Amino acid sequence: MPRASLHAVPPASGRLTRAARSRRARRFAGQRAATSLAATSLAAALIAALLAALLAACARDAARDGAVEGAAERARDAASAAREPLRVGTSVDYAPVSARARERGGGGEDGPDEGFDLDVARAFAASAAGRALVLVPFRWSDLERELAAGRFDVAMSGVTVRPERSLVGRFTVPVARTGAVVIARAGAFRDADDALARAATVAVNRGGHLERVTRARFARARVIAVSPNDRVLDELLAGRADAVVSDTLEAPRWLARANGLVALGPFTRDDKAYLVRAERPELARELDAWLLARERDGTLDRLRRRHFGAPARADAELDARASWPRTATVAAALDAAVEERLALMPLVAAAKRATGAPVEDAAREARVLDAGVASVARAARERGIAPPPEATTRAFFRAQIERAKDVQRRALAAAAEGDETGAAPPDLEDALRPALLRIGDRIAFLLVERAREDARAHD
Repeated sequence: MPRASLHAVPPASGRLTRAARSRRARRFAGQRAATSLAATSLAAALIAALLAALLAACARDAARDGAVEGAAERARDAASAAREPLRVGTSVDYAPVSARARERGGGGEDGPDEGFDLDVARAFAASAAGRALVLVPFRWSDLERELAAGRFDVAMSGVTVRPERSLVGRFTVPVARTGAVVIARAGAFRDADDALARAATVAVNRGGHLERVTRARFARARVIAVSPNDRVLDELLAGRADAVVSDTLEAPRWLARANGLVALGPFTRDDKAYLVRAERPELARELDAWLLARERDGTLDRLRRRHFGAPARADAELDARASWPRTATVAAALDAAVEERLALMPLVAAAKRATGAPVEDAAREARVLDAGVASVARAARERGIAPPPEATTRAFFRAQIERAKDVQRRALAAAAEGDETGAAPPDLEDALRPALLRIGDRIAFLLVERAREDARAHD
């Protein structure tokens, strides 16, 4: 099957003019910039305020006792991990991320499953003390429940970062960036906005991120939820739907299955990451460190090119090397972690509203600050370096708290105007705050990693 770039596949009815291609590229870039601006600006401002102090405190002044203790702790974790297999949950219905051999036309039912995430899983298992790898199939509608039940240790199957998933596990640093697209017959709709407004029947993968997006964005459409995901396009080809929803990674393969199809969009900006069981923080940290290293040495970029093909022009503009976005860098991962934390704030506001708790809680905020300082100190100790100054760390987490309260206030204002779903919010103590602590753990690790990177660059 050809690995055509998504936006390079023209409508069967004719070629796009140069002006049309230019307008489309600008629209894609504008959509991505608009959706990511708030979180990216916040993360950049917070990180910039910390770097000078981090550099002064880290690397060259590393404490010998901290280095020895960190090395010993990492050795214990590695020895423990080597004694147990790595159980990876995968849907095997989402090419080019996780697919059965029969989708590639070779190997049949007995051939090895393949995809970007499966190659990453195999490489990680092989490098992490030679773990045995066990692939555990799941359906998208069962993902959160089966992860929470301990059926597998980590889901590696093109999992989109979403707030409800943050409640059941701990996301790693992101490994890919995608956007939702509409696939339809050429000429059926002018653009993605026209499809969102006029599509009568839309098919989408059942239980996944895109079903939630489809139900929220297609105001007038009847939604057909299909499982498994690789059967979704059949609804359009058979005439049972006038559009289907896919994403920028998957759509090129769907477009290649029939003549006269076009992809419209993207109309979202989404990060893909690996979702680790909440009870396995050591595995999440190990995966994070490994992914950062594989981004630095080019392994992830090579795997993206192998499985995703060449990026579309709009995607290439995000990276000077004309590659897929390098999402597993420390800076990009910090942006994503701050964005993930802010995405939970509407749920926090709803939970506080349900219980009558105030947005402002000085005692709680003091505990959050203490926990942030402790998590950064622990991350520094595990990496064998001295922690950054406590005052600087507190300023970083204080800025996050203030921004989070702003989001909560806006969510409460919207609820007062009747703009809410009516669904019961997650429990503040049992679900939301543990999720926030897990995200905070990743932020602490990334802050220390950023300092180590900059210290190495100045050596």
